[in-house]
Amino acid sequence: MKKTTIIGIAGGSASGKSTISMKLKKEYENENSVTIIRQDDYYKDQSHLTMEERVKTNYDHPFAFDNELFIEHLQRLSSGEAVKKPIYDFVNHTRSSEYEIIEPSDVIVIEGLFILEDERIRNLCDIRVFVDTDADTRFIRRLVRDVKKRGRTLESVIQQYTETVKVMHDTFVEPSKKYADIIILEGGHNQVAIDLLTTKISSIIQTNML
Repeated sequence: MKKTTIIGIAGGSASGKSTISMKLKKEYENENSVTIIRQDDYYKDQSHLTMEERVKTNYDHPFAFDNELFIEHLQRLSSGEAVKKPIYDFVNHTRSSEYEIIEPSDVIVIEGLFILEDERIRNLCDIRVFVDTDADTRFIRRLVRDVKKRGRTLESVIQQYTETVKVMHDTFVEPSKKYADIIILEGGHNQVAIDLLTTKISSIIQTNML
């Protein structure tokens, strides 16, 4: 059985992790060789809580994630098994009733805040990447994203950022940078770094074809 290579991409909120992941996916979309999995889809199910209780959850703390399921799925994909990946509903703050079938592939790119923070996930990664983007840039990107795409108010985004996001970043995300094999500055705008990752992925795919 051909080996599955897992590339972990970590970094602060709105640092450009998803942009990098999608650029890599687009490069190989006709080959079905690269799969993208977002840690955000593995937020814990909160359907048993009221909306008022769900809103109070600290979504920028590692405890908000169902990493046990995330790790199980990565292990099964590495063993050649398909999985039913959950889909998170960011408007209703709980796991959606829908899911996505993920098939094994040559390369699995996982991206999220705590990819390098959790030792178990970190150890599953063959290549560890940290996206390092200026805090002001990340805040502006998050503000625009959450208001336009996640139904949030301007006031709620600012409050969440000042009360939890920045503190959690400094406590958990930033320290995990020391585990990275590669540090990418400015996220998806760093084309040189993306080209280097693309070259590495192409090499992996070609090796698996032999």
